[in-house]
Amino acid sequence: MEKEWMEKIGVYQHGEIAPKNIVFYPEIRKLCADNVCRVYGKTWACPPAVGTLDVCREKCCSFQNATVFSGKYSLEDPFDYEGMIAGQQAFKSLCDQVHAAAGQRYSHFLLLANGGCTKCKTCTYPTAPCRMPETLYPAVEGFGINVSEIASQAGIDYRGEKNTLFYFGLLLYDPA
Repeated sequence: MEKEWMEKIGVYQHGEIAPKNIVFYPEIRKLCADNVCRVYGKTWACPPAVGTLDVCREKCCSFQNATVFSGKYSLEDPFDYEGMIAGQQAFKSLCDQVHAAAGQRYSHFLLLANGGCTKCKTCTYPTAPCRMPETLYPAVEGFGINVSEIASQAGIDYRGEKNTLFYFGLLLYDPA
């Protein structure tokens, strides 16, 4: 995959991994089911809406290539909640740019992103279809994927220097 387009749109780091080497952990999905992030069963981007662990594995392994990518955001201090939210919003915007650029390059791709979807104030799940399915980025963690593990496989930083925050995405695709 040509890397320049990711750098031009503001991706901090990126690296390739093989979809077949991604491990899908029931323990990570259990964190979802235990409602650790408080959105289990409330959004189309998270479990149970994304399907079982086997369904998630099958979706990911149906692609030939995968790129792990990150955005890096500054915080005033380790407790800068507003900075964390701003970073999350900036990363979701970056994911929109990655999605648009990937759509110009690949006819078949899937974009996963840190955390759940934040596009709508109230999600329609489970009573109505997603309002924006074309830009719904399921949660990497909701698929049972260990973000630090895939970052390591891709050779990119997971922990930065003091007062920085990384958000991660996973672009799975077939060559054009």
